[in-house]
Amino acid sequence: MVKSYLKIAIRNLLKNKSISFINIFGLSAGMAVTMLIGLWIWNELSFNKYHQHYDHIADVWQRQTAGTNSDAFNSMPIPLAAELRNTYPGDFKNVALVSYGTHTLSAGNQKFTRRGMFIEKGGPELFTLNMLKGSRNGLKEPGSILLSASFARALFGDKDPMDQLVKIDNNNKLIVKVTGVYEDFPENTTLYEMTYMVPWELFINTWDWVKDAKDNWSFNSMHIYVQLSDQADMDKVSAKIKDIKTLHTEKESGVTTDIFLHPMKKWHLYSTFENGINVGGQIRYVKLFGLIGLFVLLLACINFMNLSTARSEKRAREVGIRKAIGSLRKQLVWQFLSESLLVAVFSFAISLVIVLAVLPWFNQVADKHIRILWDEPGFWLIGIGFSLVTGLLAGSYPALYLSSFQPLKVLKGTFRVGRFAAVPRKVLIVVQFTVSVFLIIATVVVYRQIQYAKNLPVGYTRDGLLSIQMTTPEIYQNYQIIHDELIRSGVITELTQAQGPVTDIWTGSGDFEWKGQRPDQLQSFATIGAKFGYGKTVGWQLLQGRDFSPNFASDSMGMILNEAAVKYMGLEHPVGEIIRRGGKDFHVLGVVKNMIMTSPYDPVQPAIYYFLAEGGNFINIRINPNMSASKALAIIQEVMQRYNPAAPFAYTFADQEYGKKFSEEERIGKLSTFFALLAIMISCLGLFGLAAFVAEQRTKEIGIRKVMGASVFQLWQLLSKDFALLVTISCLIAIPVAWYCLNNWLQQYRNHTTIVWEIFAFTGLGALMIALLTVSYQSAKAAMANPVKSLKTE
Repeated sequence: MVKSYLKIAIRNLLKNKSISFINIFGLSAGMAVTMLIGLWIWNELSFNKYHQHYDHIADVWQRQTAGTNSDAFNSMPIPLAAELRNTYPGDFKNVALVSYGTHTLSAGNQKFTRRGMFIEKGGPELFTLNMLKGSRNGLKEPGSILLSASFARALFGDKDPMDQLVKIDNNNKLIVKVTGVYEDFPENTTLYEMTYMVPWELFINTWDWVKDAKDNWSFNSMHIYVQLSDQADMDKVSAKIKDIKTLHTEKESGVTTDIFLHPMKKWHLYSTFENGINVGGQIRYVKLFGLIGLFVLLLACINFMNLSTARSEKRAREVGIRKAIGSLRKQLVWQFLSESLLVAVFSFAISLVIVLAVLPWFNQVADKHIRILWDEPGFWLIGIGFSLVTGLLAGSYPALYLSSFQPLKVLKGTFRVGRFAAVPRKVLIVVQFTVSVFLIIATVVVYRQIQYAKNLPVGYTRDGLLSIQMTTPEIYQNYQIIHDELIRSGVITELTQAQGPVTDIWTGSGDFEWKGQRPDQLQSFATIGAKFGYGKTVGWQLLQGRDFSPNFASDSMGMILNEAAVKYMGLEHPVGEIIRRGGKDFHVLGVVKNMIMTSPYDPVQPAIYYFLAEGGNFINIRINPNMSASKALAIIQEVMQRYNPAAPFAYTFADQEYGKKFSEEERIGKLSTFFALLAIMISCLGLFGLAAFVAEQRTKEIGIRKVMGASVFQLWQLLSKDFALLVTISCLIAIPVAWYCLNNWLQQYRNHTTIVWEIFAFTGLGALMIALLTVSYQSAKAAMANPVKSLKTE
């Protein structure tokens, strides 16, 4: 019986090649998209599961509240780690202090600037490093280092890295011995960029400011990761340690501080905090793409249903004969379902080929390293099960509909499809184009939001501004020589030092006092240390007062505020006001326009620029606008390598770093565009097949009308108006739904674009034109056919 079903199914597929092609290609495309999205979602949901203690690892956070204002952050005081370890030994199996940083590491003639961490000795066990050489106890020696496999190869090539010496930042205090090599962290882990680990003790013994902060409960500067005991409950432990910091600090008037745990399973998908409360994060994109995948698959299934039911009259006689000779309805149902399942399984095989071809591009756009899980039984179980469900879903309606025909009416020639038989097909077409129009509108709005954020005034000049991180003693010792030589060369116009990059905020503090300050003003100010010439170099816009100047010795006790800081402090005449910090009085020299240094989607943080008495950690350089960037970089590199040979020449352009802040939205925009185009393609593919069927069904009618004098345009209009009406209805449904959903989506951004009516007008007209072009080929072909051929059988 099954063999018979398959024979008939294959015969019908070959008999109707065009419809079969549309069905198989449409389903394959829908399945391929759903598979890509499924692999992407799997990658997101499995984030950080590389770590064996995934369910028991957490990041320690604190929430400060003053009045109705709260702020949550994961910068912690150093002594908190020992307090957690010693006071709650039954709750924590492991506690590790961590300081992330970018340093220059060299071995022999090889030198690289890479990101890594100083971490307490229990860290490798907490994160369950997969050791390829050595053991997780490698950091118990103070002068040791653990390297990732790829970084070990970069430093030592094929040479065995074990017991080899590595110098950090060309500092003679930081010469370490390789005691282990661990497997690179996968791309879908938080520690993906960590290429080395160095003992925490070495960190404390090298930098004085770390020693000073060792017992300071008010200095929030480090990360603390914990591994809970197997029997411990995350929420209960979080509640238990809530007041631990308050017990060791003086209570500020109107301010409360709560310590809490942020589980590893939420680090990636639930990373956004607003007013101290977790409000989600990347999970919104997981839900969004999950829905898109289902919609695209639904569009492909709708094509199958529409084309199968549309050709029902062609198979009505077959159903009548088979029923007359004794076929039961359930046998007919299984026959038609077998055809649907055959198409689904064949489409699944083709979808794998499509995914293989598209995956490199998809990974590039999505910034992932996704692969097809060939070796996972679960993948095949889900894939084949998915195909069977899709086949049953797509073929259920046609099977039930075709098997319901009455054999007597069919064989007597009195069977006619009812006037409402086409209603389900029309409804499905409306659903298809509603989804397609919605996705197109969404793509346009996402693109507009990205462009809006990119075009926001940033408060400084990004073009021609580059930064070099200072990581070695030589660059500090030779800074003035480097400055003078580059200025004399004419390739740059300004050069200065700063504490932190222009496109990010590295430090913050709330220990400021000013006239008129309220007790509930908790705001943590961004603090940026700057040398003379910082303002000219970055090109900030001075609104009041003046910049730091070497002509005034008192400027070492001066500060410059941004607009947000002035507004928050409530200073009517800020220039000349006194601000106290650490028991010292500082005077306000000037006010600058808000500089967007972090995300353009977030409100600008109140910022205080103070004079940097010691060396900074970044050099900011303004390239001469009359000099080509390539020539300027070559000269800058030559000077830097001559006076700072221990470090590789590594630089970043401010405009490129700023552009990275839009990477997530741009990826979403590109993927949305791809899915929207695919959705409209699948919808038009189905429309093309239906138009061909309608034209074939009305061949004789068209012949008679043409003989009676109807023009080609009138016949085209006759065949196209129904489809145009359906697409118009789709637009009328999609537009208000899209406005409601996308308007809510935009509200998550404090700085966002507006949705203008032109988006809906052009999208609606565009969808209508695409639909008309799709059906026009079949309509025009039928209208121009010779009526003699269609009427000669009458």
